[in-house]
Amino acid sequence: MAQQSGAPLAGVTVVALEQAVSAPMCTRALADFGARVIKVENPDGGDFARYYDDVVHGQAAHFVWCNRGKESVTLDLKSAVGRDILHRLLDRADVLVSNLAPGATARLGLSAADMASRHPNVITLEIDGYGADGPLSHKRAYDLLVQAESGVCSVTGNPGAPAKPGPPVADVTTGLYAALSIMALLVGRKGAGAQPDSPAPSVSVSLFDTMAEMMGYHLTYARHSGIDQQPLGMSSPAVAPYGAYPTADGQTVVLGTTNDREWQRLAREMLGRNDLADDPRFTGNAGRVQHRAILDEAIGAWCARHDLVHIQDAADAAGIGNARYNVPSDVLAHPQLAERDRWHTIDTPAGPIPSLLPPPVITGYDPPMGAVPGLGQHTDAVLGELGFADAEIAGLRETGAIR
Repeated sequence: MAQQSGAPLAGVTVVALEQAVSAPMCTRALADFGARVIKVENPDGGDFARYYDDVVHGQAAHFVWCNRGKESVTLDLKSAVGRDILHRLLDRADVLVSNLAPGATARLGLSAADMASRHPNVITLEIDGYGADGPLSHKRAYDLLVQAESGVCSVTGNPGAPAKPGPPVADVTTGLYAALSIMALLVGRKGAGAQPDSPAPSVSVSLFDTMAEMMGYHLTYARHSGIDQQPLGMSSPAVAPYGAYPTADGQTVVLGTTNDREWQRLAREMLGRNDLADDPRFTGNAGRVQHRAILDEAIGAWCARHDLVHIQDAADAAGIGNARYNVPSDVLAHPQLAERDRWHTIDTPAGPIPSLLPPPVITGYDPPMGAVPGLGQHTDAVLGELGFADAEIAGLRETGAIR
């Protein structure tokens, strides 16, 4: 696959032993910055996320979301020849990313120590569930399980009705931390302090550690107050008023204040309630949080008398943060995405589909937005690069070492 000239990660080759979301999100981010990503998949079905559903022209939504811009190579890593080919790939690689089951990389001879010995120039990054040691290190870890274990579900939803955040935030944030780590090490490799004769670093990022970091505010609050804050639905335990309110025209507006000045403007300029603005109970944020129900009732009554456009116009005029509550189908047609040309077309084995550009906007760089690969689509081409003749590739296919 040709790499875009001038891409930030042009010339970087990543080999990925990945499945589901966390590692694929990491390597997709690297591909978006121009790295070549070779996704090694089991010939017997490949990444199991390919089959979560079939809503995208017969393909899974998770898979097409996380795997654009990659090359798929099938290798049976249980076979000696498959492992040998993998090592030949790693001889040419800069980075190895994996998120296999606990202990799987070590069984494949790809532990950090193995890599430092056999492929000393390859940065090795492994995503795991709970870290390499500790009482939970042996456990499988999926997004929901880690969100529950780390307390995320307890601060999401409503009192007595905890919930998992809709997006797979444990997987995605871990994948992005992993990508950030790799880019930092690639920069460090070129830095003044780089040690050219030292093995490339190995990195591990766990879903649990990432979610514990995301829980930073809640953990800090609980440690110093002794209070486990309760979930507040579409609100925040930290500030008030801050929440969602039904409007007269059947919409839902979300209003937020983050400081005393904003509260004063909301009360006086939007609500016309000088009495609330002057009430000493609401002078500071701590008091507003304590008396949140009173403020929500007043704001809710005012919003129920006005339609969404009126409320948002009034909020904008007063300098108050506001948003419309949308569902996914609303976001598909969102003018903020359409007018900024954020939807681009990518190819898939079943035909072109729309895909969002990656969030970073870099002057002079257009993300490649490469195709989503079919299972084993690039096997022959990549093996050809490694020196395999057509007859050898055919023989490997006959033995099941490749698909």
